[in-house]
Amino acid sequence: MNLSVTLGCCIRARLFRNMAAVYHCRRLSDVPISSEDSQPSTEEKPRRTRRAPGRASVLLFPGQGSQFVGMGKGLLKYGNVKEMFAVAEKVLGYDLLSLCLNGPEKDLMKTVHCQPAVFVCSLAAVERLNHENPAAIESCVSAAGFSVGEFAALVFSGAMNFAEALFAVKVRAEAMQKASDLVSSGMLSVIGRPQANYKYACVQAREHCLSLSIQEPVCAIANYLFPDGRVIAGHKEALDFLQNHSRELKFMRTRLLPVSGAFHTTLMEPAVEPLRDVLRKIEVRRPEISVHSNVDGKRYMHDKHVRNQLANQLVSPVKWEQTLHEIYERAQGQEFPHTYEVGPGRQLGSTLQKCNMKAFKNYTHVDVVLP
Repeated sequence: MNLSVTLGCCIRARLFRNMAAVYHCRRLSDVPISSEDSQPSTEEKPRRTRRAPGRASVLLFPGQGSQFVGMGKGLLKYGNVKEMFAVAEKVLGYDLLSLCLNGPEKDLMKTVHCQPAVFVCSLAAVERLNHENPAAIESCVSAAGFSVGEFAALVFSGAMNFAEALFAVKVRAEAMQKASDLVSSGMLSVIGRPQANYKYACVQAREHCLSLSIQEPVCAIANYLFPDGRVIAGHKEALDFLQNHSRELKFMRTRLLPVSGAFHTTLMEPAVEPLRDVLRKIEVRRPEISVHSNVDGKRYMHDKHVRNQLANQLVSPVKWEQTLHEIYERAQGQEFPHTYEVGPGRQLGSTLQKCNMKAFKNYTHVDVVLP
C-alpha cells in the first residue's frame, strides 16, 4: 500500500523522505542515499566517519506538553518549513500552521492536535538549525525524542518518511485520545525525597482504588525523568490518593499535568493495535545515526525493532533518564558532545541538567519562535 498516494501527497512526501540523508550526505561514504533509494544492502551500507566527542552533536526532540500558541512564528523562511506545513494540512485535514500560530489554546492542547504540532515544529527547528549552524547537523551522531518526539528523531535519522510518520502520529494521537476517554485518568509529576519509594506508593494507591471498588486499578511510573523526578499515571482516584498522602510518601512536590489520560501505562492498551497497524503499512528503515528508544534507552537496530518499540512505547514507561545515561556515558576526562534541543520548550534541557551537568554545559535550545 502506498500510503502517500492514498493521502494525495506522494510528490511532496518524496521531498521529505530521508531528510537526514540530505543533512548527513557529506559525512557518509560515497554511496549516495537519494529519495529513491531503498535500504542499502550489507555491502552497500554507508560507513559513518568517526568524530571526536567534542566535535560531535546530539539532537533531542521534545514531546507532548511542550506546545504553546505562537510556535512556528518566523520559521517559514527556513528550508522546507513552508512545504512541511503544506504537507501537514493535507495529511491532517486542517491548517496546522494557523493552529500553532494563533490557537485557540484549548484546541492546540488537545492530544489529537498537539502531538502533530510538536512533531512538525520540532522538524522545523531542525531546518532552522541547519540554516544557522549546518555543522551541528553534519556532525550529529545520535538523537532521541521524548514520547511523540521519537517520531521526529526517526524522521531526522532517515528511518521514516516525513508525511508517513506524520500520518502515524495522527493515528497515534487519535487512538490515545479514544483510550483516554474510556477511563477518568491522568498524569502526576512528582519530585520526591531520596527516601521516596515510588513503586510502593503506586501499590498503596492501587489498594486505595480497590477499596473504592474500582476494578483492575492502574497506577504506575510513566516517565523516569531524572533522579528523584518521576511522572506517575493512572486512575484519577489513585492520583488523588498520592496527592493527599504526599507527605507520608516523602514527596516534596506534586503537580497534575494538563494531559487527557494516563499515557505510557496499560490504560493505553486500546491504542496499541491502531498504531501497530499503521506502522505495518508505512516504510521504516534502519536509522542512519543512533536513535534511542524510550522503552529501554537502547539504540534501534533495524526496521522491525523500530515498529515493535514504537507500539510498545504506548504502554511502557518513558525511560528518559536511562536514555540520557546511554547517550552521554563516556570515559572520565572524555569530552561531551554538543546537545541541541530542537522544538518547543526547554524541558529536555532541564532534565539533562539534573542528570548530567557536564553534558548540559554544551546544551543549546533551538527555539520554534524567532525573536
